[in-house]
Amino acid sequence: MSDLTILLVDDHPVVRAGYRKLIELQPGYRVTGEADSTAAAYLAYRREPADIVVVDLSMPGSSGLEAIRRIRAVDRKARILVFTMHEGLSYALKAFEAGAAGYVTKSSPPEALIAAIATIAAGGKAVSDDIAHEIAVERLSGRKSPLEALGPREVEILQLIASGMTTDEIADALSLSQKTIQNYHSGIKAKLNARTDANLVWVAIDAGLLEMRAAGGGPA
Repeated sequence: MSDLTILLVDDHPVVRAGYRKLIELQPGYRVTGEADSTAAAYLAYRREPADIVVVDLSMPGSSGLEAIRRIRAVDRKARILVFTMHEGLSYALKAFEAGAAGYVTKSSPPEALIAAIATIAAGGKAVSDDIAHEIAVERLSGRKSPLEALGPREVEILQLIASGMTTDEIADALSLSQKTIQNYHSGIKAKLNARTDANLVWVAIDAGLLEMRAAGGGPA
């Protein structure tokens, strides 16, 4: 079985060195590249695509969100984990909207990073325990589910949008025209009073349409 390859993206060399040491202590995990900016990350991925990209949000120039978007633009199957100091669900939602598969805060224990990498490598989505707690609090708030305003097809399309699929991909998956998907997309936003796709991602997470695995172990 071949090693799991990982690209590290962080503007601090000392931080990258620490991540590399931690990751390469795991059997079968190998760091194959490092980058200190969005542009460098994009070039490194184009040169040698890694199985997992671990990226910080705060970097000089453009942010980690732009790195996610640029890498996903050339490879829709790219699996990207955000590892950042930014705590709070709003940051995580923006990352998932951009196409990330996981979000772990740097205040988390080291094993949370390793657990998230493993989950994403297996095709899942992962969040650190602090973000999972925020999701759980929102779900237990007793509010009426916004999904009650949507029909079955709209719920299905919402789930696909929130998972990061493009209009073209959703149209192909459902054997519908791009125009039909665009109309559904607009209608879903209107019914949910959502101004952006980040709002739709939150609705999907809040309603349990996306399974988020807490990096500490169980589902969020």
